[in-house]
Amino acid sequence: MKKTYQTRSVRALFEPMRAGAFKLANRIVMAPLTRNRAGPGLVPGPFALEYYAQRATAGLIIAEATQISVQAQGYDGTPGCFTDDQVRGWKRITDAVHAKGGIIVVQLWHTGRVSHTSFQQDGQAPVGPSAIRAKTKTFLAGKGFVDVSMPRALRLDEIPGIIEDFRHASMRAIEAGFDGVELHGAHGYLLDAFLRDGTNHRTDAYGGSIENRSRLLLEVSRVCADAIGAERLGVRLSPVSTAGDSRDSHPQALFDHVVGALNPLGLAYLHIVEGETGGARDSIAFDYAALHDRSDGVWMVNNGYDRQMAIDAVASGRADLVSFGRLFMANPDLVQRLRLNAPLNNLIGEETFYGGGARGYTDYPTLEESGAAVELP
Repeated sequence: MKKTYQTRSVRALFEPMRAGAFKLANRIVMAPLTRNRAGPGLVPGPFALEYYAQRATAGLIIAEATQISVQAQGYDGTPGCFTDDQVRGWKRITDAVHAKGGIIVVQLWHTGRVSHTSFQQDGQAPVGPSAIRAKTKTFLAGKGFVDVSMPRALRLDEIPGIIEDFRHASMRAIEAGFDGVELHGAHGYLLDAFLRDGTNHRTDAYGGSIENRSRLLLEVSRVCADAIGAERLGVRLSPVSTAGDSRDSHPQALFDHVVGALNPLGLAYLHIVEGETGGARDSIAFDYAALHDRSDGVWMVNNGYDRQMAIDAVASGRADLVSFGRLFMANPDLVQRLRLNAPLNNLIGEETFYGGGARGYTDYPTLEESGAAVELP
């Protein structure tokens, strides 16, 4: 049934709401951002603690994509959430965010074929739905961005182990003090690669039809919902993004099915990347309103939103939450800046995005620190 939306106040973006188990102070979400600063053992360290605590005024923080296993790693310096040391490292961060009144979930991923043999045990090939090499790059310390390695197709008998790794990591995330978990079902990584006919050429129960290609994402979602509670679980999707060299012949039909199949789980939210990740929002014709109609739950949108776009999306009811990536990188007090319509910090050079220390990570000034004069809009 097609949704009808009632126009709400332009202030709705800054009003509290509930998303599953989460009582959010506002509708402004910090999107997951890979920053490649984890230490030895893929443990997040003191820089990450300061970085997330600085941004605790977000209605919700979605912590950076985090490995569910050794095999899941695809980039240098990305954290994990499956060992005791990693859990202890994250617990210090979640405690710091909670001490400032924030709510934080972690995005769990398996990078799949977007990986390199140097990250895999004994230099083995990365895994994917099929043995199709991605035309994309990964990040290696000291080398920068390099071509990903040729993957091998996961055997059918290995898939239950992948599902168990997601379940285990979701439980460890709660142990680490996270309020919940977001599953990374986007951007060409393993769950997304299984969805798409451009990357999934399997002929077994996990390939072929839309129903079969959706099977892994749905099974992982159900298992994690059972493990931690559906009200603490979100899923991120990117219907038309070609990030990670991901493509599908019929994305509307595919994602209409996926969202419809996820709906009965009663998830905390769905997180939808509109258009190309970090690029054009209208790169491929796609009916996001029709997709939204298939969901009864909290709807989060992402990709290139500015203040007015976010206000309009929430005020119109087209979205419940809006996530911001680069704006949160440069503005630890983004919520206040958006509320006041205050000037925004410019991003420091791209060389600070991936890896490094405090520069371009924790040294962006707040409004108070910058001494900027602002007037109420």
